[in-house]
Amino acid sequence: MEILHVGAECYPAAKVGGLADVIGSLPKYQNNAGNNVSVAIPCYQTAFRLENNFECIHSGKLKLGHFNFPYSVLKETSDKLGFELYLIEIPELFDRSNIYNYRDDTERFLSFQIAVLDWICGLNVMPDIIHCHDHHTGLIPFMKKYCPKYEKLKDIPTIITIHNGIYQGIFTFNKLYYLPEFDLINIKELEWNNCINSLVAAVKCVDEITTVSTSYLNEINYSANGLETLFQRVKHKSRGILNGIDLDVWDPNSDPMLEKNYSVNTINEGKQKNKEKLCSLFNMNPAKPLFSFIGRLYDEKGADLLPKVISSVLTAYKDEINFLILGYGDIEIENQLKQLLEVYKGNYHVHIGYDEELAHKTYAGSDFILIPSRIEPCGLNQMYAMRYGTVPIVRRTGGLKDIITDFEDNGNGICHDQASVEDICDAIHRAVGLYLDKEAYGQIRIKGMNTDHSWEHVSQEYIELYNLIIAKRHEN
Repeated sequence: MEILHVGAECYPAAKVGGLADVIGSLPKYQNNAGNNVSVAIPCYQTAFRLENNFECIHSGKLKLGHFNFPYSVLKETSDKLGFELYLIEIPELFDRSNIYNYRDDTERFLSFQIAVLDWICGLNVMPDIIHCHDHHTGLIPFMKKYCPKYEKLKDIPTIITIHNGIYQGIFTFNKLYYLPEFDLINIKELEWNNCINSLVAAVKCVDEITTVSTSYLNEINYSANGLETLFQRVKHKSRGILNGIDLDVWDPNSDPMLEKNYSVNTINEGKQKNKEKLCSLFNMNPAKPLFSFIGRLYDEKGADLLPKVISSVLTAYKDEINFLILGYGDIEIENQLKQLLEVYKGNYHVHIGYDEELAHKTYAGSDFILIPSRIEPCGLNQMYAMRYGTVPIVRRTGGLKDIITDFEDNGNGICHDQASVEDICDAIHRAVGLYLDKEAYGQIRIKGMNTDHSWEHVSQEYIELYNLIIAKRHEN
């Protein structure tokens, strides 16, 4: 089967969050299963682009309303990712180091989608299915279905995976002319609340919708940033498929970023060595339990609660526990976390920014990972943590709810119900008690390391879904 994934991120070429990890690993496992899988993302000015070799396999001009932009399709030549990676180079729009948060993001990602479709139209071998990811690719199913320019692509099935429905790619109708010509009778497929909504267009036009966990699929029926009624209407073509993790990248037994590699049989010594190294980087005592947070510092992740949680817990426990925060995001949250540095010196550190190597070291060296998310469609942190023998402390929502059960119910982590300072502090208090019970704590760590969250089963579930979609197309 010829499968094309299209998204805004793909690890290690470009990463902001879990979307990159999914698009950087699912295709590899699908490829290993005997399919021909490729990935197309924009060409950003990242270190990966500068440090690797690419060949230009196609070039042309795309039309964005009244504007014309040259574009090129660059293929990574080493195939070291386990699938074919294509970067869509549009110099005037994507020759920047950051992935998001530019004033012209609408123009950037719409031009990317047009370039992808223009390129596919000229291929000798067409994809059997186009797998879109999040709103940045949400207009591809609409344009393929309704724009005469892409008539030859209309029979290719499409699927959209919603990694986070909060972000929807909304823009006003004064930019409608950016899209290739189509019959305005179909304009209703783009519209939601008097705006063009890229995610809505995808949901209406694709053959199948997936979310990255079953619980998140249920949650968006009553909490979806205004799209609840739409998701209720498309239940018949929606399903939740839980993400996996790449066990080649996330393996404490072979991870080159760790101080000492370890397996489930050598967890005590391995974790201790990594904890000692991690604590030495930030002048903390490795004899104390270490609680860490890794992720974007935004309200949806519960990061706004962290300053009060840290102050409350470190005041209550005085010199008995340590906190480490690794992340970036909201400036106000960043500043609040930095202000705690002098107050709790020796028991607390915050690293603003994202560092892949430090993240691996933190998973390996921590005792507990805090994941107090208000919204977590799937979450990969809890899977990484368990893989490295670190106990997750999670709020029961989305994929966290599907994966983690409380240790008091013979589970694999620590759970709380509310995204509140009180609930998180109570969970930390229970974690300290668990930490002191070495036998129970050790059993939970081993249980986590023995859990299989690989992509192998998940990738096959997607293949079966693709085959089902293609079969339905042929029936019609």
